[in-house]
Amino acid sequence: MLTLADLVEGITGQRPTEEVVPNLELSEVVIDSREVCPNSLFVALRGEHQDGHDFVADAFARGAVAALIEREVDAECQIVDTKGPLPETSIGPPICLMAEDSLRAFQRLAAFWRARFSPRIIGVTGSVGKTTTKEMIWSVLRKGFRTLKSWGSYNNEIGLPLTLLYLDSSHERVVLEMGMYALGEIAELAAIARPHVGVVTNVGPTHLERLGTIERIAQAKSELVEALPPASEGGAAILNGDDPIVRAMAEKTEAEIFYYGLDPACDLWASHIESQGLEGVRFQLHHKEERLHVKIPLLGRHSVHTALAAAAVGLVEGESWEEIIAGLWDVTEQVRLVAVRGVKGSTILDDTYNASPASSIAALNLLEELSGRKIAVLGDMLELGDFEEEGHRKVGRRAVDVVSVLITVGPRGRIIGQEALACGMTEGDVFMMEDNEQAIAQLRQIVGQGDIVLIKGSRGVKMEGIVAALTAPLNQSKG
Repeated sequence: MLTLADLVEGITGQRPTEEVVPNLELSEVVIDSREVCPNSLFVALRGEHQDGHDFVADAFARGAVAALIEREVDAECQIVDTKGPLPETSIGPPICLMAEDSLRAFQRLAAFWRARFSPRIIGVTGSVGKTTTKEMIWSVLRKGFRTLKSWGSYNNEIGLPLTLLYLDSSHERVVLEMGMYALGEIAELAAIARPHVGVVTNVGPTHLERLGTIERIAQAKSELVEALPPASEGGAAILNGDDPIVRAMAEKTEAEIFYYGLDPACDLWASHIESQGLEGVRFQLHHKEERLHVKIPLLGRHSVHTALAAAAVGLVEGESWEEIIAGLWDVTEQVRLVAVRGVKGSTILDDTYNASPASSIAALNLLEELSGRKIAVLGDMLELGDFEEEGHRKVGRRAVDVVSVLITVGPRGRIIGQEALACGMTEGDVFMMEDNEQAIAQLRQIVGQGDIVLIKGSRGVKMEGIVAALTAPLNQSKG
């Protein structure tokens, strides 16, 4: 683990002697003072609603031995100016390292620490399915290698450095999710992580509100591919061959190109896909002259692309088919869309983490494959920009063909309901609600034995509250 001396060197570029800085090992790196444990490093970052500098004293009280700051703080500590020469006298904890920009200094520290080691780094990006794909790649790679992965959806300028600071000499592979809101952000993440392999799942209208056009989204995602080393140095771009925008990214790199998809022209492709409802998906894998029968525990036909991406990484990294197949089956962290037991004998499909038109239609496709009365609870999809109305209408048109009852939530969700009505759905089967509370009340009235209830919306509309209300006993939950 990182030591105090490493911390000082990584941020200042100067290696202190043990007489100046004790070679004390840091136990954790945290950005929330409530998570501090003894011997932690606390990174004080400015947020939209709170400033970490206001909590430095709390972090030291909880046992932190160092803090990374960019302004003066009300805390008892020794302050080291990272722009000047190191003090010649002993610096004892707690210490505050003063930088011009604590986030940039934090990123420099992560880049410094990553450069200490030589694992193969796999970066994953795309408009939909990044986290699921990252989890399955990790599941495959850990069958053959000691593998570190980014936690949850730690995929941004803070989460990726945090992950890299837990790298150690035992790690042979690292799987990092890379997200973005603007051009240049993935390039910055890649400069810190220096990936050898880049996986691009797809390009869609997610974040269109911020980037303006699909072309600019594609440009942002392709920054991962552009950052890869050439094939002669071990670089590999693993691209969804079924997405023409992703396929075209092959022109932006000198890395080895490996396509996956349902098209037999891909290097790795799938056929004979058979959804088994809540039991998972069966299909055949094809690679060169090999054909394998595979079953995965993920839900929905769209999960096949996730499995193909993970298998492709396993092949590029030299794993055996035995290791790859075992990893595809053994996804210990069920990702995103999960089935849980609901009230009154119903089944809840919890897909509340996030939503886009593509992922919502994929969820409706899964719902169509299941037995029972089908109810969809669909909320606002955010950050779609000019595609907002058409994206919601597309989901509404698909819902008509799948569901018996449609409940929408929020002003954008109302567009889904209006389109469903315009396409012939009966008024008595469409309920357009203002908020989650109204949706919960309606569901409690209509849900029954054997119903399959899909709940999906963007992260910002917090539809997990609906799931919680429908999975708890009625006398314990009021929403």
